[in-house]
Amino acid sequence: MQKKLAELIERAGLQVAPAQQAQLVRLVELLNKWNKAYNLTSVRDPQQMLSRHIVDSLVVLPHLQGERFIDVGTGPGLPGLPLAIAQPDKEFVLLDSLGKRIRFIRQVCHELGLKNVKAVQSRVEEFDDPTKFDGVISRAFASLSDMLNWCQHLPKPQGKFYALKGVYPEAEIAALATDFPADTFQVDDVITLQVPEVEAERHLVIISTRG
Repeated sequence: MQKKLAELIERAGLQVAPAQQAQLVRLVELLNKWNKAYNLTSVRDPQQMLSRHIVDSLVVLPHLQGERFIDVGTGPGLPGLPLAIAQPDKEFVLLDSLGKRIRFIRQVCHELGLKNVKAVQSRVEEFDDPTKFDGVISRAFASLSDMLNWCQHLPKPQGKFYALKGVYPEAEIAALATDFPADTFQVDDVITLQVPEVEAERHLVIISTRG
């Protein structure tokens, strides 16, 4: 699997050290093992997990700004775990309301020796962190309006929201204009992402706070 992952990472134009690639392969092995009992993901084939979970998470790396991030509705740690493995010098809080997912993430952190990940079981609207975050990340979590509504207390004043989407979310972006005052949020960019061996569309919506 490591050879396959290295090929996918190269095709995606990313830089990930060999030691971290080995950790990413171990993550897939653990996800596959736990998935049989806990049903953490609908993807059953470890080879498909490499592209659809690992590289699909890593392609946002070049666009993240800052040192401290929170992955809301992280599920089994996606994209938070791959991002934290690839960036050991940055801090990640992984938040989910389901205990089985958080238990899995904590086990991964224990087995891989990850020191830059904190797993928290909570609903996002009930969680707060006084230090705040440079980036609030979500993948298949909620609509853009719901994400901003539920998470607006989390970023630093200059922090950004990073929403990983499938098809270009035209309707969701349009809804922001009616759901929030014009001086509240600003869509900075919508980036088309290319994930090797994933045919479905992928987009990253970057939103900043105003005022």
